[in-house]
This record gives sequence, structure tokens and C-alpha cells, in this order.
Amino acid sequence: MQVLHDAPLAPLTTFRLGGPATRLITATTDAEVIEAVREADAAGTPLLVIGGGSNLVIGDKGFDGTALRIATRGVELSGTTLELAAGEVWTDAVARTVEAGLAGIECLSGIPGSAGATPIQNVGAYGQEVSTTITEVVAYDRTAGETVTLTNAECAFSYRHSRFKDEPERYVVLRVRFALEDAGGLSAPVKYAETARALGVEAGDRVALPTARDTVLKLRAGKGMVLDPEDHDTWSAGSFFTNPILTDTDFAAFRARVRERLGEDVEPPAYPAGEGRTKTSAAWLIDKAGFTKGYGTGPARISTKHTLALTNRGGATTDDLLTLAREVVAGVRAVFGVTLVNEPVTVGVSL
Repeated sequence: MQVLHDAPLAPLTTFRLGGPATRLITATTDAEVIEAVREADAAGTPLLVIGGGSNLVIGDKGFDGTALRIATRGVELSGTTLELAAGEVWTDAVARTVEAGLAGIECLSGIPGSAGATPIQNVGAYGQEVSTTITEVVAYDRTAGETVTLTNAECAFSYRHSRFKDEPERYVVLRVRFALEDAGGLSAPVKYAETARALGVEAGDRVALPTARDTVLKLRAGKGMVLDPEDHDTWSAGSFFTNPILTDTDFAAFRARVRERLGEDVEPPAYPAGEGRTKTSAAWLIDKAGFTKGYGTGPARISTKHTLALTNRGGATTDDLLTLAREVVAGVRAVFGVTLVNEPVTVGVSL
């Protein structure tokens, strides 16, 4: 294990924001991860687990405790079964499954971060979520003081949520197991309308796996959602807000406000989200509330490519970022009566 004191955390995040940690440990094996967690818990030291840093907003004052960077490696592919160490780079792992001719996570190409973070957030994009392919998650249970294996059902997955988010201080993910599909080199059925249009196919069709991956990467890059150190639109956490899920009553009130503000013929985006619930688009809300691409005058601004991404244009502070985020939240609430919820995890700060 590598141990550093008063260590900068900003370089470990895609926002490139945040102050230092009192101590930073980099663990390269599961045993080292468990040892570091047990040591911090025994001493009563606050613990911050960092993977790829693509979903973190760390306060300018940093973290007064032990930051544990999980840098474990390991990819095991047997038939259609995939096991990833938590520290594996997610998009590289997806590329390997495509090369192996296995379907199920190809539309999650280009998503930054580590494999261990995917079940926590139930990462999803372009019609796929990891919850549909994850079979088991191996984690260290800090409450029980032992390594446990949770089934898919025990992970309690829902939209951008899981048991791990419900109990953030309890589990440290060590390994993730997936069941993929051998469809003769073809993708899973294309579900997302934008992806289908880009591919020139109908929803439900399959395409060659490399074609699906390349198309998703191009779509993401066009929105500044593929990491590029030279492109400040990618100095972000990707989508900063989750898509709101509203009850029928709340959606009716929202729809009425849309018509009042934008015209009787305007219909907001609406997607089924379970009985009595409808999901709408956070990006649409932000744009229609007046926060268009590139909005802002300071070092933290909305991406020039996608209204859902807040970005560090260089030289920003976390306070700059949160000031912008709060302005967007307040503006959307004032116009549409809908409260946006941040997707990244905040450390030492909150909206």
C-alpha cells in the first residue's frame, strides 16, 4: 500500500476539484483494501473510498480523514461470465467484452470511472443499466466485519440507486460479476431511441457489437461525455442531475406549468417509470428554464455540448461549481415546480 499525508484529491477526480485528504492510501489488492478499511474503522477515522473519481464533488477544504483509492486489477472472462476487480477501468472492461463478442454492456462504453462504482450508482446510459447484467457483488461489510457476496436482488437496484447508496457507510465493493450474452457477435436489442436513430435501425433490433460501441462513443463524445484532458467540457461528472421521477399528481401539475409557460401545444418528455410514476428529462428542464449550453460567466459553467453537465473551465473551485448548481436547481424549481437532485456524491459539501 502507498500512504501519503496531506495528499491532493483534486487530481483523482474528473472535476479536478477539491482540497486534500489528511491521509491517502492506494490499495492494489482486495486484502489491502480490507486492511485499510478495518484500520480506519478501528481508529474511528472517517473514510472516503475513491475509485475513478468520476462521480465525486469534494469540498474545497478537502477531507479530514483517510481517503482510500481502490486501484485493484483483475478481469476474468469465462464463457459469458465476467468478473471485474473494483479498480478496473470501466470503459476498458466494456471494450474487452465487445472484443470477446459478448453483449449486455456495450452501450455503457465511454462511461468514466471504475467497475466497483457501477453497482453503487446502478450506472446506465443509452438504454442499458448494469443492474440487468450484474449477478453478484462481492463487498466488505463494515458492519459485520467480513466479506460478503450480495445477489442481484440483494443489491436492491433501482434508477441510479442501490442498496450501496442506501447504506453508504456499510459496504466497500471489491468485485462485480456479470452474466453477458453470446448473440453471435451482435449487440443486445437496441432500446434507446437516440441510439436507434444513430444506428439507422428500429428499437429492438440488434447490430454488430463494435458498431454499437463506436456509435455510443460518438454520441457521448458529441456531448462532452468521453474524458479528454484537452476538452474542458469533459472536466465534469457527466450528468450532474438525475432525471426526475414524478407521481401522477406531480406530473400533472408539472405538465400544467409547462403549458402555461411554453404554450398549450408543448408536451414535456415523459417515460413510464412504474405504476403511478413518470420520468421526465432533467436536461430538458434545465434548458427550458433558461440554462442553455455554455451558461455561466465564471470558471464553472454548463457544458457547451450538454445542458446536463456542469463543468470546470479551469481554475474553478468547488464553491464555484455548487453556486452554479444551486442556481440551476432554484431556477428549475421556480419555473416548473420540480426539484432536481444531484447525481454525484458530495463530500464535505451539499447543495
